[in-house]
Amino acid sequence: MKRVIVATGNKGKIVEIKSIVNDPEVEVLSMKEAGIEADIVEDGKSFEDNAIIKARAVWEICHELVLADDSGLEVDALNKEPGIYSARYMGEETPYSIKNADIIKRLEGVPDEKRTGRFVCAVAAVLPDGEEIIVTKTMEGRIGYEERGTNGFGYDPIFLPDGYNCSSGELPMEEKNLISHRGKAFRRMWEILAKLDAK
Repeated sequence: MKRVIVATGNKGKIVEIKSIVNDPEVEVLSMKEAGIEADIVEDGKSFEDNAIIKARAVWEICHELVLADDSGLEVDALNKEPGIYSARYMGEETPYSIKNADIIKRLEGVPDEKRTGRFVCAVAAVLPDGEEIIVTKTMEGRIGYEERGTNGFGYDPIFLPDGYNCSSGELPMEEKNLISHRGKAFRRMWEILAKLDAK
């Protein structure tokens, strides 16, 4: 069975990635499941920078196929904040309910048409031979006025994807994975890796 190590300790993220990959021939492991410990400093200037920093750091330890993603929420009316600092916004230990409430408060008085934003996901792969591949995808939408839904994690409850009258946090995981930034990015990466495998 093929092993893929995902450079993350985020439980919500690993569940989502396993659901997206959904290949019985592939074992998707978190760093913890693979027995890998690494103190990774994400000091890149973009989602792509941070994704490759994480993937490289884990690859240096195992020299296996490693995937890493860096993702976050860009709110146009807030100069694309929190952006690459999405996980660290207001402090890493701060619950997302407080982060979400803060974003909603900062958007007080901002009309619907200007509450636009997007989730961005950059996925980096480092192959066993050290070759690197990066894919970036987005999910466009707008910021709601309250938290809605308990599916998903992070900023999902305040994000209303384009074409939907519900939040990401109200969508079943299978449906969310079809339209989400992470779903699109990992599926595209999987297509690229499958073509390389077939060569």
